[in-house]
Amino acid sequence: MFGVLRNVCWRRGVCTRHPAPTPRVRFAPSPTGFLHLGGLRTALYNYLFAKQHGGAFILRLEDTDQSRLIPGAADDIEDMLEWAGIPPDESCRRGGDYGPYVQSERLQLYSQAASALLQTGHAYYCFCSNQRLDLLKREAQRSGQVPRYDNRCRELPPEQVQQKLAQGVPCVIRFKLDSGAEVFQDLVFSWTRHNPAAAEGDPVILKADGFPTYHLASVVDDHAMRVSHVLRGSEWLISTAKHLQLFRALRWTPPAYAHLPLLLNRDGTKLSKRQGDIFVQRFREQGVLPETLLDIVTHAGSGFSDNRIGRRLDELVCEFNISKITTHSALLDLDKLDEFSRVHLQHRIEDEERCAVLRDELRQQVLHTHGSRISDRTVLEPHYMQRVLQLRKGHVCSLRELLNDTHTYLWIRPRVTRQQLQEVSAEVDDIAAAVIQLVASGGSFESTEHLNTELRFIASRLKHTKYSGAMRVLRLALSAQQHGPSVAEMMLSLGEQEVCVRLQKALEH
Repeated sequence: MFGVLRNVCWRRGVCTRHPAPTPRVRFAPSPTGFLHLGGLRTALYNYLFAKQHGGAFILRLEDTDQSRLIPGAADDIEDMLEWAGIPPDESCRRGGDYGPYVQSERLQLYSQAASALLQTGHAYYCFCSNQRLDLLKREAQRSGQVPRYDNRCRELPPEQVQQKLAQGVPCVIRFKLDSGAEVFQDLVFSWTRHNPAAAEGDPVILKADGFPTYHLASVVDDHAMRVSHVLRGSEWLISTAKHLQLFRALRWTPPAYAHLPLLLNRDGTKLSKRQGDIFVQRFREQGVLPETLLDIVTHAGSGFSDNRIGRRLDELVCEFNISKITTHSALLDLDKLDEFSRVHLQHRIEDEERCAVLRDELRQQVLHTHGSRISDRTVLEPHYMQRVLQLRKGHVCSLRELLNDTHTYLWIRPRVTRQQLQEVSAEVDDIAAAVIQLVASGGSFESTEHLNTELRFIASRLKHTKYSGAMRVLRLALSAQQHGPSVAEMMLSLGEQEVCVRLQKALEH
């Protein structure tokens, strides 16, 4: 739906309407932490909006808070976007016409914007010390008020300002907030008003070290990078009034804003970066497919006419509708992750090209996990991997699940003795001979249904063993386990020859 207009209603003006150009959106995380599910959802919604309308998706790193940067976080963010299948069109790594794409390399632009605001009287130098600001904060807290700067330096005489600058007194640059409420139309929250001057003092826009704060940097970069739409978390909604004032003071046209509701845990608590299990890298290490994560974070929220499990990325692009995003928080139910994973793994298995990739991945994982314990290298052949995947689809959530104890029999011949089998049934020889004869007759390994019929017929001819007992004998001989897939599926997975080999070995022992 790119009939969206860039609507902005100023407090002192009229609502202006400009047809939006080809959309340019940005995901602008701070590399003070690794990419988590909340960030992934924000990036995804930006990606969906851009791709749906033939626009550009930009990754911009907001690293102006140098003291909180985490080594490796910047690379992790782009790595995880690429792994998830939503790579940026422009970024520090990929380049583009509007770089640099990391804010610490754009300091001159912020300095120029701050100077322009000083010249037009929209900003001023503030020489208040940290000690004074801390005192203001403590006094406000002691009286039960919200801490705020008292705008003391706003009215400093020009000659006093010049004197302090000449003396090298440390200073920051603050933006003069207009009094009164800013009214603007948010694409999610509709018409919104906020009066920042009534709630806080004039904000710092350029720090003493020459680095900008988020407010100035985001405005300057959105303008310089020609960002048409800003899709960001709803925690920034109340800051938008300040950003609109900055745009107006710099005489620039602001982008359209769409603030996304928070992504919360199922119990309504906020996702925390302290929770190790919300980082995208952790899900990747656990073998979760990227399309599974994209599906579950969109399923938790809104932006679509309906919610169904199993949507692929191309379907998300086609079905995304920004007007369908609601204002209430999105609840992420990770207890459903296995359900989503099973569906998406099945989709991959049923796609011939993508299944070939799965076979290669599974082979590498089997080699890594079981290595020299593999007695028959046939299990590493593509046809064997294909058979296992087809039979297990809809039952397993990830390839890693095929490496657990339940599925060890697929790769390693079990050690089972005749005595163990005879403890289950005295008719072990008859059961094994009947199955071997079934294999020799050919045509029995067509499907689990057909094989089950044959196995029931074999059991019906036994004198002292019921069907369930015969199946326990075969399960034990084939896998050395008491639980797992059906015996028919085990036999189809292993193949006719391997079934006979295992039965014969068990009898010999």
